[in-house]
Amino acid sequence: MSKKWEIERKKEHYYKMAKKEKYRSRASYKLLHLNKKFKVIKPRDYVVDLGAAPGGWSQVALNIVGDGGKVVAVDLQRIRPFEHENFIQITGDFTKSETIEKIEDSLGWNADVILSDAAPKLTGIKDIDQIKSIDIAENAIKIADIILKIDGNMIIKVFQGEGFQLLLKKIKKKFRIVKTTKPPSSKKGSIEMYLIAIGKY
Repeated sequence: MSKKWEIERKKEHYYKMAKKEKYRSRASYKLLHLNKKFKVIKPRDYVVDLGAAPGGWSQVALNIVGDGGKVVAVDLQRIRPFEHENFIQITGDFTKSETIEKIEDSLGWNADVILSDAAPKLTGIKDIDQIKSIDIAENAIKIADIILKIDGNMIIKVFQGEGFQLLLKKIKKKFRIVKTTKPPSSKKGSIEMYLIAIGKY
């Protein structure tokens, strides 16, 4: 990681805001913007956060669901715990059946919302990174098939490119309303896009 990149990051508006407002990452503002617009997460919801480290989205979700809800965060990396009894952290690969079983056990029943801000480990080769991103999104949808309740909601990050329209077509068959959007907190020039899926069939 270059020194120049670190300097630019520290100057960046949402990075500064996250530090000031004590969010774990600038990505917190993406979920804040998306939820304000689409009302995906509501008080008392049970939320699964896939690819959650360092916990920026889980932090926002915990504030929304309140004491009556629950947030189950999943990542290959361990996530520093929050001081909330209704926060559960699972260290594991969410593409594996044993991790999905742990998610189900932690929830106790079906999820109201599934979030995935997960991204592949970037190679710098656009086509490879984009294909890996589609694969992560496909796995998030498979998890929704298993644990998301009927009429539940979902947010998935995916990189635009080959396979994007096919993925969009697939998710439209599973949810009542599907929107594509990019929050203002996304970095300029980024190929990331967010799929908002409302009302699972």
